[in-house]
Amino acid sequence: MSGSRTRHQAGGVLPVQTTEDVRAGGAKVAVLPVGSFEQHGAFLPLVTDTVVACVIAAELAAAHPVLSLPPVTISCSHEHAAWPGTVSLSAATLYAVVRDIADSLRRAGTRGLVLVNGHGGNYVLRNVVQESAGGDFGMALFPGPADWDSARKRAGVRTPAHSDMHAGELETSILLHTHPELVRPGHETSDWISGERKHLLTLGMSAYTESGVIGRPSRASADKGKELLAGLVDSFAEYLALVGSGEEA
Repeated sequence: MSGSRTRHQAGGVLPVQTTEDVRAGGAKVAVLPVGSFEQHGAFLPLVTDTVVACVIAAELAAAHPVLSLPPVTISCSHEHAAWPGTVSLSAATLYAVVRDIADSLRRAGTRGLVLVNGHGGNYVLRNVVQESAGGDFGMALFPGPADWDSARKRAGVRTPAHSDMHAGELETSILLHTHPELVRPGHETSDWISGERKHLLTLGMSAYTESGVIGRPSRASADKGKELLAGLVDSFAEYLALVGSGEEA
């Protein structure tokens, strides 16, 4: 973990800057991790998406001049409701929370906000960003599909993105690199592939997986996790330039 990240992140999740740190940093763009609290099979914790979003945000903050915000830890996980522990917000509530944060930042003089999304089911975040287009406060959603594709290629992730949906090679690799203590035994034997998921939004995940996993976590490694994060850091500069100038990504 870099010195900058050690200083400004508590446990890789909560930013610990003082108000004077923020003043001195002069960041014009804020980064908001958005995770979830949902099942990730028997070997990854319910907070997996939040941890992934936070470690991405921490890596971005270590490499770029951004204001790190604490994460949104519960979001739209309704498709995982069949598993104990999963908790969700409505899309309307998540929309309102993110809009309120953006409005507060704007009033404080921040120029833009990047939402670092760790959960694919947070579809409403696209609409929040979409509605900001052409305004005086730039917003973007990161990472995008192309950013993930580039990072996956760099890291040598072998499972195709569509098949690596949940608790698979990508997510397990990131946690093995950043928080191996959170990965319980069993990922080596938990592969589950469900290529056709036509009615996922109607039926939920339980119609397509018994374990809650869709992907190949057996292929995960800490080295892949390291390269995934490095690839995302490289992709972020474009977003920072666009949002910092008040334009839409």
